[in-house]
Amino acid sequence: MRLSLLVLGLCLWTLAPAQAQEAAPEPPPVAAPADVASPDAIIAAVYESISGPLGAPRDWDRFRSLFIPEARLIPTAQPGDGGPMQAIVFSPEGYAEQATPYFEANGFYEVELHRTSEQYGPLLHAFSTYASYATAEAMAADQPFARGINSFQLLDDGTRWWIVSIYWHQETPAAPIPEVYLGGS
Repeated sequence: MRLSLLVLGLCLWTLAPAQAQEAAPEPPPVAAPADVASPDAIIAAVYESISGPLGAPRDWDRFRSLFIPEARLIPTAQPGDGGPMQAIVFSPEGYAEQATPYFEANGFYEVELHRTSEQYGPLLHAFSTYASYATAEAMAADQPFARGINSFQLLDDGTRWWIVSIYWHQETPAAPIPEVYLGGS
């Protein structure tokens, strides 16, 4: 056991100089205090910043201000060939770059339907069930084109809340959202 810990320590120590040479992520823009005052506020700010009508520019500075510099956004994806489920990893900037062309060509509104949360000290994990709509009219008529669960990992640094990661899975016929995550029992 001691030998394996020593080997692991040596491996990590030899990797440290190479990792230190990597460019540090850009610091995020300054957040509006109201957006980062609570878990409710920061989660609402995410949904608001990515939602809007076709062609409307999103407030990517607001979006980026919610995340720690090393944050990750991780959607799950099922390959078309039926292979194993995959996780696709984006930085907040990478997500904005990938999403912008879609938002320029499509309306997109995402709203929270229900949330369950657990907190330990400065850590908070929230399962935020969402519905996605193509238009404000579809949202008013409760006609989503997709639903799923966003798994938020949040950090309270003592002055504000930060998003560490958002990991999500879209509902499918094979994996319907359990009632407990829709507000039922």
